[in-house]
Amino acid sequence: MKVKAKEILKNKFWIVEGDGINIGTLSMNDDRFLFSSSTGTRFFDNEKQLKRNFGSDLTWQNLEITEIRETQKEVHSFPTSCVPFNSMYDVKRKLPLFTKSDKSKSLYCAGYYVIKFDKGWVKSFCPKLITVERYETRGPFKTELEMRQELSNVNSI
Repeated sequence: MKVKAKEILKNKFWIVEGDGINIGTLSMNDDRFLFSSSTGTRFFDNEKQLKRNFGSDLTWQNLEITEIRETQKEVHSFPTSCVPFNSMYDVKRKLPLFTKSDKSKSLYCAGYYVIKFDKGWVKSFCPKLITVERYETRGPFKTELEMRQELSNVNSI
């Protein structure tokens, strides 16, 4: 049986699969491994003991791939709703722009904004550039908290 430990929390918690089926969880506590399954809980002092228990087929799947994808969800330090393609910065309007796919022609503005429509000010995350051009806006903001503060300010006027 091939056993794989899929990392969930960096160097702390793994899901253990045997031939693609979940067989338990593995966590690191005080420099010891704790393996929990339907048959009970066992402690291991080191990786060598783990390999002896599961056989030499034990492999580790690191979290690094998903961490890289998460950190790439920004354009010029402003958050985006997806992994951006064709990142650029409009210097004249001071807007971080991106497309959602390699061949897309629709430009989106990275970050949080407040936009004034006919019914009043609304919050928006990564609106289309055409929306920002057509309506009065405030932004971009790097956090939702900054955007909510600005929305509160414009609604109190």
